[in-house]
Amino acid sequence: MNKSRSRTIGLLSVLIGVGLWELCSQLFFNPLFLPPPSAVWARFLELVADGTLAEDISVSAQSYGLGLVVAIVVGVLTGVAMASSRFIRDVLDPWVSALNATPTIALAPLFILILGLGVESKVAICAIVMLFPILVNTYYGFSMTDQQLVEAAQAYAATPWQSYVKIKLPMALPSVIAGLRLAAAHGLVGVVVSELFGARAGIGLLIQTSAETFDTRALFVGICLLGIVGVGITYILIAVERRIGRWRVAQEESA
Repeated sequence: MNKSRSRTIGLLSVLIGVGLWELCSQLFFNPLFLPPPSAVWARFLELVADGTLAEDISVSAQSYGLGLVVAIVVGVLTGVAMASSRFIRDVLDPWVSALNATPTIALAPLFILILGLGVESKVAICAIVMLFPILVNTYYGFSMTDQQLVEAAQAYAATPWQSYVKIKLPMALPSVIAGLRLAAAHGLVGVVVSELFGARAGIGLLIQTSAETFDTRALFVGICLLGIVGVGITYILIAVERRIGRWRVAQEESA
């Protein structure tokens, strides 16, 4: 009942927001600068009809998906390694801190110079943007495991692998999922940034060219698509967390 009520409230919030947007655009703003949702929807249908949007979505989805896979593999493995070994943590910590603090837009030209204008550079940019939320949250989740539970399992002859799978991973899962949710949002920024330099198609290029030509309807199409994708991925990850970590969800709801 609470879940259904929350979804209803969220849907009403979106509908009210879109209604206010339409009203304000029609009454108070120049449509050139803030087009109403009805005009954005009409432009969306035009881009779908001429095939432009399908190509842009395909290119951006490829960069985003491959970048996410790379970020998950590297981030999770590195985070677990840092949580397991003090030596590895001491070696990698300054590099992680430095790269995490470096703006992505400053790294984008470097990746393009090294990897070229193809999909490789775009995947690398998306991956580096999504890497650190996953890495840091994975490290935090595994390092915060209750050591007494691990020692109790070892007392009953549990192997290191069993301790990771049965104790550390379930306890670290909420933190890892939180890192994935942050990474999913950051990755959309990475997609836009990666397509600002020499891209031939993509949602980021659509946003850039629309801004340069004052096609604000197409600009809002790109922005809305990114927002919808971000919300969708967030809810998918929430569902995954609820399904995998049912015991923790039940514990939180009963608290």
